[in-house]
Amino acid sequence: MNVGRVVAVSDGARGATIMLSRSWGRRRDRTSLGRVLAGFLVALVVMTTSAAARGALAAFTGPSTSVIVRATPGSEALAERVVAGMGGTVRTRLSIIDGFTASLPAAAIPALRSTAGVVSVTRDSRLRPQSATYDPSGDVNSMASTTQYIGAQDYWRAGYTGQGVDVALIDSGIAPVDGLSIPGKVVYGPDLSLESQAPNLTNLDTYGHGTFMGGLIAGRDDGVVGPYQDAPASQYLGVAPDARILSIKVATADGGTDVSQVIAAIDWVVQHAHDPGLNVRVLNLSYGTNSTQSYILDPLAYAAEVAWKNGIVVVASAGNTGYQRGAGAPGLADPGYDPFIIGVGASDSMGTSAQWDDNVSSFSASSAGCQWFTCKKPDFVAPGAHLQGLRVPNSYIDLNHQEGLLGTRYFRGSGTSQAAAVASGAVALVLQKYPSLTPDQVNQFLAGWAVKLNGFDSDAQGAGELRLTPTLTKQPPNYVAKFTPATGTGSLEAARGSDHLTRNGVVLQGEQDIFGHPIDAAALALLEGAGSSWSGGNWNGSSWSGSSWSGSSWSSSSWSGSSWSGSSWSGSSWSGSSWSGNSWSNSIWG
Repeated sequence: MNVGRVVAVSDGARGATIMLSRSWGRRRDRTSLGRVLAGFLVALVVMTTSAAARGALAAFTGPSTSVIVRATPGSEALAERVVAGMGGTVRTRLSIIDGFTASLPAAAIPALRSTAGVVSVTRDSRLRPQSATYDPSGDVNSMASTTQYIGAQDYWRAGYTGQGVDVALIDSGIAPVDGLSIPGKVVYGPDLSLESQAPNLTNLDTYGHGTFMGGLIAGRDDGVVGPYQDAPASQYLGVAPDARILSIKVATADGGTDVSQVIAAIDWVVQHAHDPGLNVRVLNLSYGTNSTQSYILDPLAYAAEVAWKNGIVVVASAGNTGYQRGAGAPGLADPGYDPFIIGVGASDSMGTSAQWDDNVSSFSASSAGCQWFTCKKPDFVAPGAHLQGLRVPNSYIDLNHQEGLLGTRYFRGSGTSQAAAVASGAVALVLQKYPSLTPDQVNQFLAGWAVKLNGFDSDAQGAGELRLTPTLTKQPPNYVAKFTPATGTGSLEAARGSDHLTRNGVVLQGEQDIFGHPIDAAALALLEGAGSSWSGGNWNGSSWSGSSWSGSSWSSSSWSGSSWSGSSWSGSSWSGSSWSGNSWSNSIWG
């Protein structure tokens, strides 16, 4: 797992500058840029490789162009040799995307794209900052426009704004920026991140991801008063503006977290969902790993199922690997691949406020023909491309990707993270109107009234794109999901997939948590099923509070609080590659 650096590239066919990154919910990149539209799209689609073109080393002549070459993991050296054999020159290695920049005769690009082990070849270009001014009223991907066309504003008009519904957000924390700073808007649960023992960082979003998601779900500017559907576009409103966020921080400034932290956070939500003053009905996980373990065995999927069986609607990002085919296709991210959980793909507005011309975003994960135990299509898709989100000044993303700024208050973001957050807000609206619905009924209700997108099969879009308006007047179904339940008795290491925390070259791996304590998955599953994996502040035998971190170790490497507090939060120590939607780029419509 690498530090979350981002590399700018462009799709020469459309001139759209985008960002590539290992991102939340993203599986190991075995994909191509495919159909990239304006904006920063993080996920790619597998390219077919021509047998005749494999290993081609014919030299080409003609004008050279600068490109970014992405390879399958382990194939970078071979790709570099192919470039050299074609008359090109390798420039800069980009380990974060398993690739490199190169100068290459333009005529060689098609052959290089067809070479075995090469995922994509895209023309390089410079990023351009967006305008210092931003007018949401002219942006079809503003939250004002998005809430209008998915039907959220029809719910507001009918008196349903998410009031009384708490949405648990397991993410990188929440910063009290305008939009999430109204007293009582955010309740903080435990900070389970590697920044938890630094008083100046506890619970706060040093990354910028959690605040973005929280705003999409339930943001509301301090000065906004109802009726919300009449508010000007300049006032920021999430999908469920009167819902409350319960924030459980698990990720550091670069997105670094471990599966054990996420499982511990889910378990905490389950045990405290109905504490005095709380009513947690929704759990948002804009997160996922590229586990290939069956959901039946997977400890992360099991934890999410326990929440589901306890009446909490779990909404997870589908992942950003694009639509892939074949037995080796990865399918959805874990835990979104669990058939009980709502796995949300991303749709793209295509620059209009109508739904009839919407597309499934090219990065939105789904598969056809893969293994049954990981091959689930999205339950449905929701807006997840080019969305207006809340900015966290001086967060890691803000400092490193200012090209994504929308004026001074917002960022534009794309990913199935964003789609999951939009869907979580929609669930909060539905549960205010129909508070007795079970998670199974909520999923079936929303999927049943989704609108099919033309030109995309059900494997790519599931039931279709989220559409709330019809659900205002329809009777929810009587429905009980009948899938094989998870057991959680599998491998924690397998649940990580390829995503691992590292420090000074030491990798956190195997059946152990962040403290180096062994995890017995079967024993943990029994405790989770009984609702007793947390005892006071202890989980898996450790106290997850400030001083307990000092002196803990993975393998032969130990650390103390100073290793990750204060000045070290900028991302040099921890790495994060499993959050779906940490790309930030300018959106160029043309």
